[in-house]
Formats: sequence, C-alpha cells, structure tokens
Amino acid sequence: MKVFGSSGTRGVANIELTPSFALRVAAAAGTVWSADRVAVGRDTRTTGRMLADAAASGLASTGANVDRLGIIPTPGLQAYAEREGVPALMITASHNPPEYNGIKLIGDDGVELSRHQLERVEGTILGEKFDKISWDETGTTRVVDGAREAYVEELLDSVNREAIAEANLTVALDPGHGAGSLTSPDFFRELGCEVVTVNAQPDGFFPGRDPEPIPENLADLGRLVRAAEADIGIAHDGDADRAIFYDEKGRYIEGDATLAALAGAELTPEDATVSAVNVSQRLVDLTTEIGATLELTPVGSTNIITRIEELQRGDVHVPVAGEGNGGVLFPDYRLARDGAYTAAKFLELLTDSTASEVVKRFEGYENIRTKIHYDSDAEYDAMLYAAEQQAEKASAELSTIDGFRLDYGDAWVLVRPSGTEPLIRIYAEARGIHRAQELADGMYDALIAAKAEATADEKEEAAQ
Repeated sequence: MKVFGSSGTRGVANIELTPSFALRVAAAAGTVWSADRVAVGRDTRTTGRMLADAAASGLASTGANVDRLGIIPTPGLQAYAEREGVPALMITASHNPPEYNGIKLIGDDGVELSRHQLERVEGTILGEKFDKISWDETGTTRVVDGAREAYVEELLDSVNREAIAEANLTVALDPGHGAGSLTSPDFFRELGCEVVTVNAQPDGFFPGRDPEPIPENLADLGRLVRAAEADIGIAHDGDADRAIFYDEKGRYIEGDATLAALAGAELTPEDATVSAVNVSQRLVDLTTEIGATLELTPVGSTNIITRIEELQRGDVHVPVAGEGNGGVLFPDYRLARDGAYTAAKFLELLTDSTASEVVKRFEGYENIRTKIHYDSDAEYDAMLYAAEQQAEKASAELSTIDGFRLDYGDAWVLVRPSGTEPLIRIYAEARGIHRAQELADGMYDALIAAKAEATADEKEEAAQ
C-alpha cells in the first residue's frame, strides 16, 4: 500500500501530512463506510486539532455526522466505536517525534481496518472516487463529552480489580505528555494503586521526553521508581496503545520479556499467538515449551490484527498477541492494542510476585536495535540491496516476510524499512551481547557503506 503503512498513515505535519491530505483520507473513509455517524479523536500533538478539523470536514462532505471526542487514547476511541457501533478516525502519530502526525482508521466494531479494507480506502483516495452529495445532505458535527471516563470504566470492569487493590501496589507512571495523561493516572488510582507520575501533563510539544517509550527516553521513570520505592514503572507512547515497564529496582524490562510473561499467563497448548517477524526468541521458546502455535506477520499492528482475524474465522483461539515494543493485544477483551489494559494485566501478575521475578525466566537474551535515516530513494534502494547481498552470502535461514531476517540458530538479525518513518531498522538478538552486537554491526556497516556510495553518486550526477 502506498498511503497506509504498518500502522496507519504518518508524516511530518503540514509538510507531508497536510490538512488537505487529511481531508482526502477522511472523505475516502467516509465514502467506503457510507456511515451515518463517524467518531473522531486525537492525541495531544499540537497539530491534532487542525488535522481533526480537516478530517471532520472530509467526513461531513460525504454525509456523515461527526462525533468529536477530543483528546483520547486510541484504545479509548476504539472502545467508543464498538460501544456506539460507529467507525472512527484517530489523529495520532503514536510513538513518532512531535513534528509528526498521522491517521488511523477504525471500524464500527472497534477494530483497526484490515489490509483489505485499507486497500479499498486507499483506492478511493488515489482514484479520487469520493462520494459527492448535495449541500443539504452534508453532515453535522457535535462535541461528545465523557468518552474518556466511559473508557476508564470499561477498563475497570475488565480486569481483576480486587486482586490488584489487595496487592497495595505503588505505580510510577510516565504517560509521556500524551493522551494517556488524561486517563491512566485515574485508572490506576481507581484500581487501588498509589500512583506517582512524571511527564503527566498533556503537552503536544512533549517537553519531558519524546513519545517513543524506549530506554533512552525513560531515565526519569527509572529514577522515579527508585525514589518512590514503587513496585512497577509504566510508560506509554503518544496515544497510549502501548505499555513499557520498569521493575521495582528501577530497571528497564525488555518489551519482549513483558510479552512473553503475559503470553505465558494466557496460552494453552490448543491456542495460537501472533507476533511480527522481529519476534524475540523468548516467545519462540515459550510457545515451543507450552505447545502453542506461533504465527508471524510483517511488522505492524495492522498485519497482526489481520492475521488474528483470519485465525479466529478458522475457530483458532488467540488469547494474546503483539510485539515487543509494548503493543500487546488481548483479543478476548478487544482486538486492539491498549496500553492501560496491558499494564493492568501485568499488575495482575504482581499480586504474588515482584516485577523482576515475573520476567526472570526470560532473562539471558540480549537485544540490539539501531536505525539508519535515508534522504532519497537512491539511498533507500542502495541499503536494501546491500541487505539482500548480506543475506545471500550468510550461512543462516532466511525469511523475507518483512525485510530480511537471518536466523543463525543461536542468534538472529533483521533488516527492514520502517513503515512510518524514513528509516531502515536493524534488530539483532543473541544469548550474548557480543554476538548480538556483532550481527547488528555487520549489517549496519554494510548499509552505511551502501548509503554513502549512493549519496556520492547523487552528488556526482547533480554536479554534471
């Protein structure tokens, strides 16, 4: 797909993701949906209101009445869509930097649109096949209050509230100035936890940290855990559909370890789970041990959700799925990534154990992640070709589900283009840090050399 990547469509606001583009995406979605009502929500980004206004105009132009929910986590908008039986459009760039924004489309069942549905919307955009209606049939807009509060109430009714309250947990929370700032503090307090916060003021400039919940952005959370003697640290991304954790000693917990721990509490031999091609060996080993089936997809929530739906249609039970970036799904609750719900499920594991004990069995895996920015198609093509050349000469099992994954038995390395930013991402995992670093560095050096050569060629051509 040209418009929609691994999780909606994103770009630098007012340059790549303009109001006119948002209007066209919304008009295309409204045309495909042919719905009487559509809900619109946004995260805290400074360009969110501007783009939500444009999207509301595009939807109204197709005859849809628009419910404006304001700032709300993506899973909160999904809960509203399911509850009201209306499709929805979310203005968010999730974990991307503050200058980005994006659009995510949600069906009237509260589930992100599948690849097939997105392709229909994309075809409408590219073909300019929008519904054209008369002036007296255009939609209206209304402001809806209380959607965030209703979402929190649903969360409270869906987890083991009593067990969590009895554990007397102290939670250190970092919503990262995003949409979760308006819901997660209240949610965890209503669960009976003592809550201390950092970066909990909604602010689209994200002054305390960038939205992506990765270790280099979360030092303040680790310090807060230690200072408050908290039982757990929890961080969200910009739209709060992800949760990343710190243990009671203020140490970062790998998202892959969290996913494996949550999966271990849910899976039986008859079940399946779904993850992306950058899956950790932790989950591979766990599913092998349990006897459950592991299905792999290209990276991104859209691909994972599409595969879960396919399995469910075949009467295969998928109690848990997701990626090691904190984006976990519990399809029996809702087929949606939900940072607050994921965090509450992790709190359930802490009712008789510490966070470090919960993930202890998944220690011993070392992960390296790095990325290379590109400025032109030539650099992009050169780096992917270099990755392909590295893959062809490697003595490893190759998967091309998404990029190039080389499995060496004792370790693996993956090279793939980002679905949301102009980046080539490199992932490596091994039992030893030196082995993982060796694999990541080998790929990185090859791609950097290819990028430099492509850049030099471009400069030479420009000079002629």
